[in-house]
Amino acid sequence: MSHIPAPQSDDGPPDPLHVAIIMDGNGRWARSRGLARTEGHRKGAEAVRATVTGAVRLGVSHLTLFGFSSENWRRPIEEVSTLMGLLRVYLRRDMNELEREGIRLRVIGERDRFSADILRLIEEAERRTGANTRLNLTIALNYGGRAEIVRAARHLAEAVQSGHLSPDSIDEAQVCAALYAPDMPDPDVLIRTSGEQRISNFLLWQIAYAELVFVDAPWPEFGEAHLAAALDEFRARDRRFGAVSG
Repeated sequence: MSHIPAPQSDDGPPDPLHVAIIMDGNGRWARSRGLARTEGHRKGAEAVRATVTGAVRLGVSHLTLFGFSSENWRRPIEEVSTLMGLLRVYLRRDMNELEREGIRLRVIGERDRFSADILRLIEEAERRTGANTRLNLTIALNYGGRAEIVRAARHLAEAVQSGHLSPDSIDEAQVCAALYAPDMPDPDVLIRTSGEQRISNFLLWQIAYAELVFVDAPWPEFGEAHLAAALDEFRARDRRFGAVSG
């Protein structure tokens, strides 16, 4: 991730733009080339770096990547081990660059299944980049959308039981405040690679009004050009949020 020049604009700061991506197709990309699935994940890690760089160039303010779902623990031990190893490499190798380039990194999801060294790397990255504002990069790890909503409901129930919250006061804002990243704006566009057309339990609450863009390219081939094309498609749509268009 070399130095990224800031996008040029004479119109003042742009509106926040949140892009969420389901990174799909690593295994199929590898299989089509006669490679092990783990090689697809290694190539996919390179696509993450290219996409982060592209997001900054294209003026994206928030980028959320589905890195590892709570269901992914069911995969073969070798594959899970490779994914954890790549996570370690990314956090160690790119920490200084994220800090230097003004990119804030944070992780959402349940952290109880990660090893102590990975937890330390995550916490260090979040601490060192916490004040950065150029790009808010969120990686969902051991994450499930339903589990996040259940977790929020449990927190609200506990607040009611303790007398700190009235059931009648629970509204969408209260639920949002109990999510993993309550300050994160809802995604404007959700991209899924590799031609699959489903959301796979990702950001179920947050994508209520997101535009869905499905890209045929597998994740290891994804980069700035694909992101730019997806954003062009998004901007060409008429977003009505339930209202009638004029």
